[in-house]
Amino acid sequence: MADADPQIPPALAVFAAKMAARPVVPATSDQQTLHVGIGDLPWLEAGDGSALQLLHVDLNQGIWIANNRLPPGYKVIKHYHTGQVYAVTHQGRWFYAESPEAMNSPGSYLYEPAGSVHTLCTPADQQGDTIAWFAVHGANVNLDADGNILSVFDARAVLDIYRGWCDAMGHRYDALIVIGE
Repeated sequence: MADADPQIPPALAVFAAKMAARPVVPATSDQQTLHVGIGDLPWLEAGDGSALQLLHVDLNQGIWIANNRLPPGYKVIKHYHTGQVYAVTHQGRWFYAESPEAMNSPGSYLYEPAGSVHTLCTPADQQGDTIAWFAVHGANVNLDADGNILSVFDARAVLDIYRGWCDAMGHRYDALIVIGE
């Protein structure tokens, strides 16, 4: 009995043949790419010289992606990241007060691990604004000088603030990519 070939039910053999004939990579897809042009969305002006252009929010994964514009001599409040962050610098320069030797300049890529704490700064002697692209997973937890929590910005909060600002200012944001609503 041990040497006998196991009998495969005919329905299972048909199923196995169909699975084996499937392409590993589909030849077609019903998934569409989504595009946002540089001028498709407004910059949310913060009133202190900085601005944010929200590009994409994925509420299911807690990710928000934006361009940030910062003037020379600007200092972002010290903050803690609950998730990882990716950054690409398009224009200008910036650094963290905690590690000023690591200067970001056009074309620079920066990876921030979850749990990092830092204070983003732009050089005061720089001509023109800094523009950098950030993909933020999780939340920014903003801290005071004693390490107390001042505010928390996650994907939902940033989306609500951006839409509210656009509505108040009469700006359109229909090109904004939002996943999870």
